[in-house]
Amino acid sequence: MNTSSGSILDRVLYRDGLIIILDKPAGLPVHGGPGGGDHLELYLDALRFGLAQPPGLGHRLDRDTSGCLALGRHRKALRRLGRIFSAGLAEKTYWALLDGVPASASGCVTAPLHKVSNARRGWRMVVDTTHGKAAATDYRVRASDGRVSFVEFIPRTGRTHQIRVHAAELGCPVIGDPIYGRWDGPAGPLQLHARRLVLPLYEAKPAVVAAAAPPPHMAALLARLPAACDDDTPVQSVP
Repeated sequence: MNTSSGSILDRVLYRDGLIIILDKPAGLPVHGGPGGGDHLELYLDALRFGLAQPPGLGHRLDRDTSGCLALGRHRKALRRLGRIFSAGLAEKTYWALLDGVPASASGCVTAPLHKVSNARRGWRMVVDTTHGKAAATDYRVRASDGRVSFVEFIPRTGRTHQIRVHAAELGCPVIGDPIYGRWDGPAGPLQLHARRLVLPLYEAKPAVVAAAAPPPHMAALLARLPAACDDDTPVQSVP
């Protein structure tokens, strides 16, 4: 990421007295790892906007997922964000490009997820009906050329790697997924983007809504698909 403060300021989608919603770039972890390296928290000081302390992370996105990320500007704001996300009141919409075409144009994936690890492959999430935690994701196919699908996902739960595992469960992994994708699938960066975030932050005001444009690597593939929708009509939950 460009280390200038101007670069991170250009990625602010929304700001008020409580929160900031940022367009996180793909490839940037939100936290630093044991080996060091670049990560989002290194840039948060540039987002104080007059406050004594930098904002903190209200939730997280995977390193290679781009898009809407909420930050709390102080402890009270972080507590409020924590309650919203814990109660499942935040509406998150993701866009993904999948390797293949789902059998149904819309639906809901309900596959419990469990974390496993071993010395050779490291950790990953797997579908496990015995030990897994409940996970559900609504989806809608918005465009396809018969090989690649543009799919909108709205997760009902917030499990680690949920959309990536559920896409693979549909038989159509996210393009560029090094863990859940096909070994002979299309190469390149992960095609998963946190498109829209809706937060019921204030009781007497409308919900805060922010949307992030897809990153260049996704926009390039989207442009090749026929009749890709531009609207943000919400996916309807499947009973």
